[in-house]
Amino acid sequence: MNFPRLVFARCAGGAALTQRTTSVLYRQISSGNTYRAAQKSLTQFDPKLKQIDLKFSPPLAHCRKVAQQVSVGASVAQVLKKRTLRKKWDDHGFENLSAEGFFNVSAFTTAEEYDMEALMKGLNEQNLYTVKKYFSTDNLGVEQNVLYATAKYPVGKETRDIIFFREGSVVLWNFNELETNNLLSFLRPYEKDPYLSPLVRGESEVMPYMYIPSSAIDVEGDLVSTSDTEVARAFFNNGKFFLTSDGDNFLQKYTFSNAMATSIKLGMWEAMLDRYIDSIEYLTDDLKRGRRIRMSRAEVLRKTGELFALRHEINLASDLLDTPDFYWDREELEALYLQVCSYFSISRRTKVMNEKINHCVELAELISHNLDEAHHTRLEWMIIILIMVEVGFEIVHYMDRFYNKGEENTALAH
Repeated sequence: MNFPRLVFARCAGGAALTQRTTSVLYRQISSGNTYRAAQKSLTQFDPKLKQIDLKFSPPLAHCRKVAQQVSVGASVAQVLKKRTLRKKWDDHGFENLSAEGFFNVSAFTTAEEYDMEALMKGLNEQNLYTVKKYFSTDNLGVEQNVLYATAKYPVGKETRDIIFFREGSVVLWNFNELETNNLLSFLRPYEKDPYLSPLVRGESEVMPYMYIPSSAIDVEGDLVSTSDTEVARAFFNNGKFFLTSDGDNFLQKYTFSNAMATSIKLGMWEAMLDRYIDSIEYLTDDLKRGRRIRMSRAEVLRKTGELFALRHEINLASDLLDTPDFYWDREELEALYLQVCSYFSISRRTKVMNEKINHCVELAELISHNLDEAHHTRLEWMIIILIMVEVGFEIVHYMDRFYNKGEENTALAH
């Protein structure tokens, strides 16, 4: 039994359903119409199932909910499948690295923005994490946009750190899967415009990191003795983060976290743009086949607004096109940030996104121009019809006056 049939067999009480009903549901699920199958009542397929439908109403309601979630997840999975895959570590790779002394750092973008003040208050009330820093990364210091916290209760020797970004991203250092899920659930009340959970998981990043001793490193990133070279510094090599073990390494963690947060936020915008492209794909087919455009002027305006809002986020409200001002006087951290951004191909991906947006803008302008022309044509025909109606009334009035005048002349002649 495949997954769609299994969902309905377990949620809708498949044993009590007739073969006809089960086959109809199965056909709709298998053809991808999950939402439609979940919304329909079973009595529409078989009138004999009225009593069964009432009897199993709670499971059926749950079935509809499950089917809707499956439908949303399938659409998101389809979008992610079309996307160009980024470099990502697999579980097997992490198992090997863990044996070598590596830890993992994971990054998620869950919403458009976090309510940082309420989030800091929530962390203090939860009493599981200690807020260490709450600061601004721009030169003016107008708005504090980064929150740094550490776990109060240790699990092993390595500390567990969290870096929250106001733009809706969070980076977790040395968190296991259970604690990660708990923290993501804890964040939901503080999210503004949250993203879909499948997208959040699909666009996450996980990277390995480890600490290097006080010895130094050579150009290729291999550890060497202190007598050969200078004191070691944090570096990035072959998809791995290397942090210094002595002193405060917060700025190093922040730099790596900032680059990861930038990458996953860009990945979320890429997914949003791909969903937007899928939503207007049928318009190009209508234009190619010469069919009437199945979209109103109000819908085109709304779609254009979504496009320009996304363009604004990418090019004006983010640091994708330039290095953040935070690294202006921190050359060593800037080099680390640029290396990680290069690893995630942020510049190339941003360029590709802007090219796609330009194409979508051209299509939206073409559609809008076509609809405007059709609207103007309708107005012109309405004016022509009104003129013709007025001319018709004038002809009727003229004929009426002509006949009345003829009758008056006949009466006078008699």
